[in-house]
Amino acid sequence: MENLFRLVDQEQDLFQRKWTLVNGPVIVGAGPSGLATAACLREQGVPFVVLERAECIASLWQKRTYERLKLHLPKQFCQLPKLPFPEEFPEYPTKRQFIEYLESYAKHFDINPKFNECVQSARYDETSGFWRVKTVVSSGSNMSTEFEYICRWLVVATGENAERVVPDIDGLAEFGGQVIHACDYKSGENFKGQNVLVVGCGNSGMEVSLDLCNHNASPSMVVRSSVHVLPREVFGRSTFELAVLMLKWLPLWLVDKLLLLLAWFILGNIEKYGLKRPSMGPLELKNKQGKTPVLDIGALDKIRSGGINVVPGIKRFSRAQVELLNGQILDIDSIVLATGYRSNVPSWLQEGEFFSKNGFPKAPFPHGWKGNAGLYAVGFTRRGLSGASSDAIRIAQDIGKVWKQETKQQKRRTIACHRRCISQF
Repeated sequence: MENLFRLVDQEQDLFQRKWTLVNGPVIVGAGPSGLATAACLREQGVPFVVLERAECIASLWQKRTYERLKLHLPKQFCQLPKLPFPEEFPEYPTKRQFIEYLESYAKHFDINPKFNECVQSARYDETSGFWRVKTVVSSGSNMSTEFEYICRWLVVATGENAERVVPDIDGLAEFGGQVIHACDYKSGENFKGQNVLVVGCGNSGMEVSLDLCNHNASPSMVVRSSVHVLPREVFGRSTFELAVLMLKWLPLWLVDKLLLLLAWFILGNIEKYGLKRPSMGPLELKNKQGKTPVLDIGALDKIRSGGINVVPGIKRFSRAQVELLNGQILDIDSIVLATGYRSNVPSWLQEGEFFSKNGFPKAPFPHGWKGNAGLYAVGFTRRGLSGASSDAIRIAQDIGKVWKQETKQQKRRTIACHRRCISQF
């Protein structure tokens, strides 16, 4: 409390704008990572505030994903702490089922984010020992209000995919046709009969190309570099589940070799279709560079049959055309940029010790969840929902331990004061 008075003395303008002291951590982001952390804090008995710039939870899933999307991993690897998926859900839940699960998760743990609050800045005030989180609250009729939260703990849960990545490609502005990012792609229905260039060959690029093909469009998929493509299942069992099982007994390099052997046995030689494999194994590449292998759900069959055309990198665009690095020129009607996402942490967090310039914690997994002065990060492990859940549990336990100790001390002081008051009568 003494630190808070010091803060008020230092910043007299606090009385001129709206602010509140949060009795617990502020969590920035109401996606799966933020919800998982909030639920674990609830179990610890720690109060919290969740800030979300959109008007709903899990806005990435609700607003920036295509309709045919399903979880790429079995549901047991994607459930959040303390509450499993419903038993009746399939092994690979659909987008709508996952959103329903997240909404029921928030309701179950009584998580009520403050929506339409976009964090503008967050910095640690060394004088007071508090974090100062400034937001802009959006409301109807284009009205907005500035607000400030003062808290002891700050949990960054904005994730790895906060902002779309749009590459600067020569001539793109001259193209003239429709250009959208994969986050705005919903269905191939609107592209029926068109020649569509899909820029990117990750899981999104592959699945968008497959969806376009299934809606009678003619997709050409740009493959600029090497890519690992694995079957989603091996002999009826999830490839990811199999890898997790093997890693309990075998070294990573050997598991990588076995996965590639199984992939060759099931998928065959994919390099003849323009899909060159990296020299580093799929798990090692994921751990070191964060590049996720593609789990095939049917795109390879379309590539083999010619339904999806694999093309090399782009040299430049022109009116309704693209020139490739091999000199080939294609006539195209539309472009889908499956070029990924990035963290937005550097744009608002005023801190340079814990987070690097790319918006990820500097410390590698599993040490990137905790910084200094009450700063935490959840969902930046490059290990999907299971990694976020692991972070959330650690963060809640760490904050909960301090919270319980201080609450116990406060109760003792209150009891002692009460006894002194009684003794005076």
